[in-house]
Amino acid sequence: MEDTARILAEMNDRSREVFRRVVETYLDTGDPVGSRTVSRTMSEKISPATIRNVMQDLEMLGLLDSPHTSAGRVPTQLGLRMFVDGLMEVSTLAVEDRQAIDATTGGNEPGVNSLLDRVGQALSGITHSASLVLAPKHDAEVRHIDFVSLAHDRALVVLVFSDGHVENRIFTPPPGLTPSAMREAANFVNALAEGRTLSELRDHMRKEIARRRQEIDQAAQGLIEAGIAMWEGAGDTRERLIVRGQSNLLDHADEADLDRIRALFDDLERKRDIAEFLEHAEQGEGVRIFIGSENKLFSLSGSSLVVSPYMNADRKIIGAVGVIGPTRLNYGRIVPIVDYTAQLVGRLLSGERKDQT
Repeated sequence: MEDTARILAEMNDRSREVFRRVVETYLDTGDPVGSRTVSRTMSEKISPATIRNVMQDLEMLGLLDSPHTSAGRVPTQLGLRMFVDGLMEVSTLAVEDRQAIDATTGGNEPGVNSLLDRVGQALSGITHSASLVLAPKHDAEVRHIDFVSLAHDRALVVLVFSDGHVENRIFTPPPGLTPSAMREAANFVNALAEGRTLSELRDHMRKEIARRRQEIDQAAQGLIEAGIAMWEGAGDTRERLIVRGQSNLLDHADEADLDRIRALFDDLERKRDIAEFLEHAEQGEGVRIFIGSENKLFSLSGSSLVVSPYMNADRKIIGAVGVIGPTRLNYGRIVPIVDYTAQLVGRLLSGERKDQT
């Protein structure tokens, strides 16, 4: 980033304008940009020959590249980074885009996950790219926990949260469990649960089990530890990455891009590195742009990621929304879309939690 700022500062006005025109035209068309095309858009009349010389200088700086034998130029990853950091003009959010995002709040299906599914669909439709929405984990305080025996090898744990949310999960209890041991386990857990979220309770229970190991019936202890193992497995309380619009990435893709897009599809399908996705967003408030190999989540595909966190009423980051696509994304248009969507989701989830408590 320091390199791009230095290069930009050393460029004269003509070089900056030629560079900006090349990048804007490339982002709009996806095709290499020739000197004649640039000359028609310049603010002052400059010959194509002069522009060619400027473009050659920009290529020497590593900002432009000549693909194949084409006479046109395309921006490099360094060039795109410099454009995004120093020259990009972020457009205002279009009315139709705002309306499409706002329409996601009027769905018939209630619940956070349904809302975020609609948000993902809207984002992919508006941007013609793939959308990523990281749903928050359910982290309200636990009000009550109960264990119910279903069979000799199956038990049900019922979790009631302070916001009214209820989860039922089936797991395998330790052998030889008695009704009294189940009651003792439930009493032990509920005595620790007050004012704690599930993740906080989990950590606290571990310490208490270690400290009071002699006081707890061995069967009850086994049940509690089985419950801890079950809560740590993949479930509704963990972050969920919602991916929509993968097919949009195939539009306008040439043969050279197909392998990279397949690699991206594989990454998205396996939904790996979800925690890192949120970590990207947590590195600073507002929209962040990762271009090509800067995007370690999907670096094999050479894609770009535009991502923004959303927050709850306590200004704590609880999830993120983003758009992923080719490096020639229309960043100036997508940034305000992602920013507005993240703010809207944060307001909606904060309002929903207030209504429920």
